[in-house]
Amino acid sequence: MIDEKCREMMMYGYNAVQQFPKHERHVLGAEIRQSMLAVQRLIITAYKRYHKKTTLTDLDIELSVLRRRVRLAKDLSYIDIKKYQLWSEKLVEIGKMVGGWIKAANPQKQAAA
Repeated sequence: MIDEKCREMMMYGYNAVQQFPKHERHVLGAEIRQSMLAVQRLIITAYKRYHKKTTLTDLDIELSVLRRRVRLAKDLSYIDIKKYQLWSEKLVEIGKMVGGWIKAANPQKQAAA
C-alpha cells in the first residue's frame, strides 16, 4: 500500500518538477528527484529487513527533507499553491503510513505508555 502511494507521489512529483524553470530543474529539481528515489529505496529496504527501526527512522527523515524541498519550491514560486497542496497531501499520507509502521515496529514503546 505505501509503495503504491509512493509511486503516485513520485509520478506527480516528476511532472511537477518538469514545470520548474530550466535553471532549477538541474538543481532543486534534481535534489527533489533524489529525495523521492531515496524514499522509494528506503520503503523497499524496510520491507526486506527483519529489523526495521533504523531504516524506518531514515525513511521518516528523508520524507521530512523532501517535504521541506517541496515547500521551498513553492516559496520560490516554482510550483503553484494548488500543486503544492496536492503534493503535500500525498507526502502527509505517506508520512502517516510511515508513522504507523514505526509504531508497529516498536511494540515495547506502546506497552510502556
